[in-house]
Amino acid sequence: MSESILKLSGVQKRFGGLQAVYPLDIDVAPHSIHALIGPNGAGKTTTVNMITGVYKVSGGTIEFDGKDITNMKTYKIARLGIGRTFQNIKVFPNMTLLENIMVGGHQLTKIGLVRGIFDLKGTVAEENMLREKAESLLDLLGMYDVRDHLMKNLPYGRQKISEIARAMMTDPKLILLDEPAAGLNPSERAELINVIRKAYNNGYTFFLIEHNMDVVMTLSDDITVLSFGKKIAAGKPKEIRNNDEVITAYLGRAYAKS
Repeated sequence: MSESILKLSGVQKRFGGLQAVYPLDIDVAPHSIHALIGPNGAGKTTTVNMITGVYKVSGGTIEFDGKDITNMKTYKIARLGIGRTFQNIKVFPNMTLLENIMVGGHQLTKIGLVRGIFDLKGTVAEENMLREKAESLLDLLGMYDVRDHLMKNLPYGRQKISEIARAMMTDPKLILLDEPAAGLNPSERAELINVIRKAYNNGYTFFLIEHNMDVVMTLSDDITVLSFGKKIAAGKPKEIRNNDEVITAYLGRAYAKS
């Protein structure tokens, strides 16, 4: 197994004359939860967008599971085994929770629209496969009992968690979470932490962008800190909590050394 499931080497991004991310090195270990934190505008989402091919890299290389994926097409990166959620939820409000999760497994199907018209048996078989997989994930994450509820009728926290389940449908080797706890109250954040732990305990690896420090410090194995596009620290949660530069730039005195 590679020492890193995800490796960024000197990765940078420029938008015209603006340097959004300076040369950045990050190593995400297999079966870990690695957090990327920093103030708004630090370059966190830009980094994730480079990893997933949404933005072209201005310099450096990105390797995933030992393969160079620098500037690869987004759909090809997804097929290699990277799943993702977004800052703003992207759900189908008038579909059930179960149906929303099933959508995440479209890569697992082979029957297209035309063939589906004539191969009804195959279409039904693929739909049953997706349903069984989605039900299994909802059972794992503790939401099986609300599988038939319309998405729009579920609490916001459950809608956010559903995106994690949807990302898990293709059994990705790595899931990128972009502020999964944004807008959640303390009880919803506690449920989110529980869900991520369950997924982690079942072998999943996470790369996490998050502002809620209770989530970051509770879940993370390793943390990288960005400020104005530059990496200012990297280490274990305790090291980051007590790093003077990180306290000054981002965490504030609430996280000062005790």
